[in-house]
Formats: sequence, structure tokens, C-alpha cells
Amino acid sequence: MMRQIILVTDGCSNEGMSPVVAASHALAEGIVVNVIGVMDQGELGQKGKLEISDIAKAGGGISRIVNSQNLAQTMQMVTRKTVSHTIQQVVNKELRQMMGITDLEALHPNKRAQVVQTIDELSETADLQVALLIDTSLSMKAKLPAVQEAMQDLLLSLQARLGKSELAVFHFPASEKSDQAEMDTAWTQELAKLPNLFYKLSMKGMTPTGPALLQVIRFIQEHRASTRHAKSEISHSDEDGMLSDYVV
Repeated sequence: MMRQIILVTDGCSNEGMSPVVAASHALAEGIVVNVIGVMDQGELGQKGKLEISDIAKAGGGISRIVNSQNLAQTMQMVTRKTVSHTIQQVVNKELRQMMGITDLEALHPNKRAQVVQTIDELSETADLQVALLIDTSLSMKAKLPAVQEAMQDLLLSLQARLGKSELAVFHFPASEKSDQAEMDTAWTQELAKLPNLFYKLSMKGMTPTGPALLQVIRFIQEHRASTRHAKSEISHSDEDGMLSDYVV
């Protein structure tokens, strides 16, 4: 099972712990953090762009700065790219363990083609969980319709995969506590709830990105602990590794 967080925000965090530290914690727990900065007419300053990049780097993910019109396409691209990157990291680790090879380019062309095909297949068949964490501070109010549309498009994209794909949605700051995220829907493959998720949100000015990330990380950890017996992690899918049938 691959797990990742997609953080959607339009500005700098201004409350609580550093989101970069929180993202580092996520990566240490096997959770990739991707960040999409939503901007219109250059409202994100250099500080905000740098923070977005730093969060993604610390979380082992990728970052993108987009406008509202391109948000849906960007969410899908970020998810697909990160899934492929995560699988390739596992493949490279197995290559080092099995053959002392540092990357795919060191393989014979025939073997390399087989491994690349395996990566492509696993990108579509491996189980995936994506937790969306959405900044609903006051400045995001005008962008929420684009976020809702992007969520639906992302879930449709996930449903088109062959592997099991689930989406959970959180927003921050929470309605009652400004220092953490609030869950809008737990893991789901259904579209019915999504259009009205943010209908009654009270938009607030603070942006506690770090604490919100920690809240989502805890949610993922608790769910993983409760289902650990059901299925092994993708990086430990079998005793011989995912490349045992391809690299001999």
C-alpha cells in the first residue's frame, strides 16, 4: 500500500510547528507529502513558494505552483508522478540489494525494459491511499469551487486505476480548534459526498499548516495500524522482492 498526502494551500503557514518538520516526520513514516500552491495573479510571495518547495522536499514528494483553472489537472499529475517515483525508489533499492546496481541505467537494455514495464504495471495495480489536506484560511474562499471540482476529477482518476485507490479529505484550520485539521471524509471510493463537503465551512485567517499535517499523519498511522495484518507494505510485498521474476 502506498500512502501520500496532497497539501493544497495558497500561502505561508503562520501558526504552530514548522510544516517542513511535519513533512519530514511523514516521510519517516513512509508517507509522501506533495504540495500544490494555488495562486491567482502572483499573490503567493517568494516566501510562500520557498516554503511549498521545502515542505515537498522534506516529505519526499513534489511541489507545483498553479492557478485555480489548472488545479484539477495538476492534482492528477502530481498523484501519478509520485506513485511512479515511489515504485522506482523501491525498484532501485531492490536492484542494489540483489545485484549491487545503483539504478536502472546500469542494467542490460533487455532487463531494463522488463523492469520499466514492471514499474508501469505497478503504477496502475498497486494499492494507493491519497489524503487531501486543504487550506481553508480566509484567502482560499474564492478558490474552494476549483478545489471541489479538482477533488471529483482526482477521485475519478483514482477509480480508473486497476489497483484499489482511496481518498480522504481534510481541511484546516478546524472549525473548533485552529491548531489542527478537521476530517471531512474518511477513506472513500465514492463520489456522492464530495460536492457538498465545504458547503458550511467557516473561513478563518490563520494557516496552521504544520499542526494540520501532523493531524493527517496520525490519522494515516492509526488506520495503518488497524489494518497491518491484512496486507504487507508494497516495499515488503514478498520475500524475494518485486523484481525477482525479472532480474536474474
